[in-house]
Amino acid sequence: MIIEIPVEISARHIHLSREHLDALFGAGYELNNLKELSQKGQFATSETIIIQTEKDKIEKVRILGPVRKQTQVEISKTDAKKLGINPPIRHSGDLSSSAGCILIGPKGTVLLKEGIIIAWRHIHATPKYMQDYNLDSRKFVSVKISTPSRTITFHQVYLHVDPSFTPVLCLDTDEANAAGIEGLISGEVILD
Repeated sequence: MIIEIPVEISARHIHLSREHLDALFGAGYELNNLKELSQKGQFATSETIIIQTEKDKIEKVRILGPVRKQTQVEISKTDAKKLGINPPIRHSGDLSSSAGCILIGPKGTVLLKEGIIIAWRHIHATPKYMQDYNLDSRKFVSVKISTPSRTITFHQVYLHVDPSFTPVLCLDTDEANAAGIEGLISGEVILD
């Protein structure tokens, strides 16, 4: 059986806590929904911030809504090299002892002691998706992606399961570039 999965590229972005949103944009500030994302309730905002380290900075980092319990910055390895930091490759929410930076907004700054990660490549999956494809007992799969320029297989793709998810493979920009991905594409889940 061939299991196809849509592929999405996750560019650098930030999820802000209420406390940090207030510090960067002013007390009680509400994020403006620029574009709905594939995951229900998630959206790209019109707001951006600057992330800065001792070595360098990256401007216009998109904020994703809604507000979260804790601030999390997701970047690529290429971004990390530019910033001169070494964030861990982690699952979303696993921020303990991760890298830090300064966040700069229009109304203030935040010293983020930890919160920068490189997101582990993952599939957003529902329990039904897991059951339909007999993936219930798995934490990881491999995914083969074929483009006109190359074919690549990503191993150790984490299965992130939640009933609210829309099934999709999330890759960062470095991974997408390595696979030659341009535009809409699907991958093939491989059961090792």
